[in-house]
Amino acid sequence: MASFVQRGDKWMARIAVKGYPKQNKTFDTHAEAKAWAAEVEAAMYSRTFVDASEAKDVLFGELVERYRSLEIPKRNYDNKSEYFRLGKIARSFIGQYSVYNLTPMVIAQYRDERIKEVGPATVARELANIQGIINHACREWGLKVENPCLKVKKPKLPPGRNRLLTDEQLAILLHELRPGSHAKRNPLLYPLVQVALETAMRRGELLTLTWDRVDLERRTAHLPITKNGKSRTVPLSSKAAEIMAALPRTDKRVFPLSSFVVDSAWWRLCKRAGIEDFNFHDLRHMATTRLAKKLPNVIELSAVTGHSNPKMLARYYHTTPEELALKIG
Repeated sequence: MASFVQRGDKWMARIAVKGYPKQNKTFDTHAEAKAWAAEVEAAMYSRTFVDASEAKDVLFGELVERYRSLEIPKRNYDNKSEYFRLGKIARSFIGQYSVYNLTPMVIAQYRDERIKEVGPATVARELANIQGIINHACREWGLKVENPCLKVKKPKLPPGRNRLLTDEQLAILLHELRPGSHAKRNPLLYPLVQVALETAMRRGELLTLTWDRVDLERRTAHLPITKNGKSRTVPLSSKAAEIMAALPRTDKRVFPLSSFVVDSAWWRLCKRAGIEDFNFHDLRHMATTRLAKKLPNVIELSAVTGHSNPKMLARYYHTTPEELALKIG
């Protein structure tokens, strides 16, 4: 039941419905107060009412930091890039807004400002992070607020990368990686790249792989959790198993390297090899392309690479018109 009280030139609407916390709000006119009360009461009786009062006191930046400290460490894959990306979001201007005041207009402003600094794929990833954090807070932490990201248009993504090295370029890259080619070269980088090319595993999967998950006799490597949240067991080629068997077991991890070490070494490597615009993740493209020639069955191929969506797998599958011409005869 709603009641209205005039205080000076303002009108206060009060709503008391059994089973819901009391609500009150002040308006300039009696008509505005009645309209608000009718809307809230209708939502309560239809069981769609959301009490966002707590969200008024929670800054979005605080919410991000809580998620960063509690949820990111639980993930059993390389999460440093996401950890720092969320920190940057928390320090941005949207971090100063309360979750209640984080409207679609504010999110759209963030999108438009970020698109001037980074690519659309990065912006889309950040918007997905923002949306995911709010969803998590509503599900797990009892926050009651509508997710503003649902009403914001995501930037249009460019076509998937099609960056593959020629056999000559790959030979140069591997030559520059060999430990003997430079006194200060990390000896684990060469086998890391080789195993990446043999298995199509992601960098984070390789860097978090532990010896207790590797069975060289059966030629398998088990990943308890991957990027898509599912576990998978990766079959190892004979070459991959041979490379891993020769590695020293001085750590519980197969490749005891940090993502920062790999990143910094990777860009120096590409510079020495004279190769431009080639990311470590592009090794996964190359590996999947090679595997696709051995495993034309998409289901078998996805079991190796871990792609649950065939459309995503298509982004990594690359073949030339000449190769297709030979197949069709």
